[in-house]
Amino acid sequence: MTATLPVSVESEIFYPSADGQPVAETYDHLYALLTTLEVLKQYLANRQATVLGNQFLYYAQGFPKLRVAPDVMVIFDVAPGGRDNFKIWEEGQVPTVIFEMTSFGTKGQDEIFKKTLYEQLGVKEYWLFDPKGEWVEQQLRGYRLRGEIYESIQDGRSEPLQLRLVIEGRLIGFYREDTGEKLLIPNELAEALGQEVLARQQAEVLAEQERQRAEQERQRAEQERQRAEQERQRAEQAELQIEQLKARLRSLNVDPDK
Repeated sequence: MTATLPVSVESEIFYPSADGQPVAETYDHLYALLTTLEVLKQYLANRQATVLGNQFLYYAQGFPKLRVAPDVMVIFDVAPGGRDNFKIWEEGQVPTVIFEMTSFGTKGQDEIFKKTLYEQLGVKEYWLFDPKGEWVEQQLRGYRLRGEIYESIQDGRSEPLQLRLVIEGRLIGFYREDTGEKLLIPNELAEALGQEVLARQQAEVLAEQERQRAEQERQRAEQERQRAEQERQRAEQAELQIEQLKARLRSLNVDPDK
């Protein structure tokens, strides 16, 4: 599949990173692409992997016209971070999972040419997502490599990603297999963050109210202590006055107890 050229020749070959074509056919396709890209980037942020969106995938060294631009591709065991394009022979890896946001207009390209190419390259999973539901039954179709042949995915799972895929309107919902937790899309993350901030603010208000109540209780207890101390002092003064009176009466030869 690849060709090896002398270094002097190879260094003169230009591999473009753009072709002037639109990123996606419609807004729904673009939103599904960008959302899938961002969700998987966040999910794999601490892994030795990269997630690329609509970048050229070059698969034959020395032949820059042999390229394809998957909507979203996940590549494991490579340095994290973005690329302007991805050359298989430089990175030493092929994509592990590829998503194409398909439509009726790209059906032949996605279902025949790309499927065959990805199968030959050894891409472990290939997913076709039809956000408008134009031709893919239930909007999502997946293929998993068994040996050298793609087989239809029946369980709605991505084995390499360890995620369960669910159709949610015109987006793919991703759920962790280990916890069942949903990977939040950007607006859900923003909403969750807002709720977290609100909950923190409410907790701070409650903590301040509790602090004020505790301070009030402390002040009341201090006032009670001071009143008790005043009562004790008055009682001591009264006893002292009584003793002084008794002493005076005794000095006058008067029995104070009679």
